[in-house]
Amino acid sequence: MTHHSRLSKIVIDVPPADHDRELAFWSAAVGQPLTRFDTHPEYHGAALHGPELGLLIQRLDDGPGRIHLDIHTDDLAAEIARLEDLGAERVQQVHAWWILRDPAGMLFCVIPEPAGSLNDTNAQRWG
Repeated sequence: MTHHSRLSKIVIDVPPADHDRELAFWSAAVGQPLTRFDTHPEYHGAALHGPELGLLIQRLDDGPGRIHLDIHTDDLAAEIARLEDLGAERVQQVHAWWILRDPAGMLFCVIPEPAGSLNDTNAQRWG
Protein backbone atom coordinates (compact mmCIF):
# COMPACT_ATOMS: atom_id res chain seq x y z
CA MET A 1 0.00 0.00 0.00
CA THR A 2 1.23 3.50 -0.79
CA HIS A 3 2.17 5.70 2.14
CA HIS A 4 4.28 8.78 2.88
CA SER A 5 6.99 9.54 5.43
CA ARG A 6 9.58 12.21 6.13
CA LEU A 7 12.35 13.03 8.53
CA SER A 8 10.59 15.56 10.69
CA LYS A 9 12.43 16.23 13.95
CA ILE A 10 15.87 16.25 15.48
CA VAL A 11 15.45 15.37 19.16
CA ILE A 12 18.11 16.09 21.76
CA ASP A 13 17.57 13.80 24.77
CA VAL A 14 18.94 15.41 27.92
CA PRO A 15 19.35 14.17 31.51
CA PRO A 16 17.43 16.30 34.07
CA ALA A 17 20.56 17.92 35.55
CA ASP A 18 21.55 19.37 32.14
CA HIS A 19 18.09 20.16 30.77
CA ASP A 20 17.75 23.88 31.49
CA ARG A 21 21.28 24.71 30.33
CA GLU A 22 20.82 22.64 27.15
CA LEU A 23 17.43 24.23 26.44
CA ALA A 24 18.92 27.73 26.77
CA PHE A 25 21.89 26.82 24.58
CA TRP A 26 19.85 25.35 21.71
CA SER A 27 17.27 28.14 21.82
CA ALA A 28 20.09 30.66 21.39
CA ALA A 29 21.88 28.48 18.82
CA VAL A 30 18.85 28.28 16.49
CA GLY A 31 17.71 31.84 17.26
CA GLN A 32 14.21 31.12 18.47
CA PRO A 33 12.41 30.09 21.64
CA LEU A 34 11.81 26.38 22.21
CA THR A 35 8.42 26.26 23.90
CA ARG A 36 7.09 23.60 26.26
CA PHE A 37 4.46 21.20 24.90
CA ASP A 38 1.21 21.13 26.89
CA THR A 39 0.46 17.49 26.03
CA HIS A 40 4.00 16.21 26.73
CA PRO A 41 5.74 18.55 29.21
CA GLU A 42 9.05 16.70 28.90
CA TYR A 43 9.43 18.30 25.43
CA HIS A 44 10.31 21.85 24.35
CA GLY A 45 10.42 22.57 20.63
CA ALA A 46 10.04 24.77 17.58
CA ALA A 47 9.80 24.50 13.84
CA LEU A 48 13.10 25.48 12.26
CA HIS A 49 13.51 27.66 9.20
CA GLY A 50 13.56 25.48 6.15
CA PRO A 51 11.71 22.46 4.80
CA GLU A 52 9.46 21.53 7.72
CA LEU A 53 12.17 20.41 10.11
CA GLY A 54 11.78 20.78 13.86
CA LEU A 55 14.02 20.66 16.91
CA LEU A 56 12.95 19.16 20.24
CA ILE A 57 14.70 19.10 23.59
CA GLN A 58 13.47 16.10 25.61
CA ARG A 59 14.02 15.84 29.35
CA LEU A 60 14.90 12.22 30.12
CA ASP A 61 13.91 10.43 33.30
CA ASP A 62 17.25 8.63 33.22
CA GLY A 63 19.98 7.59 30.84
CA PRO A 64 22.73 9.43 28.99
CA GLY A 65 22.30 12.40 26.70
CA ARG A 66 21.99 11.57 23.02
CA ILE A 67 20.39 12.75 19.79
CA HIS A 68 17.72 10.85 17.90
CA LEU A 69 15.60 11.44 14.79
CA ASP A 70 11.83 11.34 14.37
CA ILE A 71 10.25 10.04 11.17
CA HIS A 72 6.61 11.06 10.67
CA THR A 73 4.30 8.92 8.53
CA ASP A 74 0.68 8.70 7.42
CA ASP A 75 0.70 4.89 7.81
CA LEU A 76 2.48 3.76 10.96
CA ALA A 77 2.24 0.01 10.29
CA ALA A 78 3.47 0.32 6.69
CA GLU A 79 6.39 2.58 7.63
CA ILE A 80 7.49 0.33 10.50
CA ALA A 81 7.32 -2.70 8.21
CA ARG A 82 9.38 -0.85 5.58
CA LEU A 83 12.02 0.10 8.13
CA GLU A 84 12.11 -3.42 9.59
CA ASP A 85 12.73 -4.74 6.07
CA LEU A 86 15.74 -2.41 5.98
CA GLY A 87 17.09 -3.81 9.27
CA ALA A 88 15.40 -1.77 12.02
CA GLU A 89 14.04 -3.48 15.15
CA ARG A 90 11.09 -2.45 17.31
CA VAL A 91 12.05 -1.46 20.84
CA GLN A 92 8.95 -0.05 22.53
CA GLN A 93 5.64 1.63 21.81
CA VAL A 94 5.26 4.99 23.59
CA HIS A 95 1.91 6.79 23.38
CA ALA A 96 0.91 6.54 19.68
CA TRP A 97 4.44 6.14 18.30
CA TRP A 98 7.17 3.51 18.20
CA ILE A 99 10.82 3.61 19.23
CA LEU A 100 12.97 1.58 16.84
CA ARG A 101 16.67 0.71 16.73
CA ASP A 102 18.61 1.08 13.47
CA PRO A 103 21.19 -1.53 12.35
CA ALA A 104 23.98 0.34 14.20
CA GLY A 105 21.98 0.25 17.45
CA MET A 106 20.86 3.89 17.47
CA LEU A 107 17.32 4.72 18.54
CA PHE A 108 14.81 6.69 16.48
CA CYS A 109 11.04 7.20 16.58
CA VAL A 110 8.29 6.64 14.03
CA ILE A 111 5.33 8.93 14.69
CA PRO A 112 1.88 8.90 13.05
CA GLU A 113 0.60 11.99 11.25
CA PRO A 114 -3.08 12.66 10.53
CA ALA A 115 -4.39 11.34 7.22
CA GLY A 116 -3.88 13.84 4.42
CA SER A 117 -1.13 15.85 6.17
CA LEU A 118 1.68 14.20 4.20
CA ASN A 119 1.74 14.20 0.41
CA ASP A 120 4.10 14.28 -2.57
CA THR A 121 5.01 17.92 -1.88
CA ASN A 122 6.19 17.47 1.73
CA ALA A 123 7.14 13.80 2.10
CA GLN A 124 8.53 10.74 0.33
CA ARG A 125 5.98 8.37 -1.23
CA TRP A 126 6.59 4.64 -0.67
CA GLY A 127 4.95 1.59 -2.19
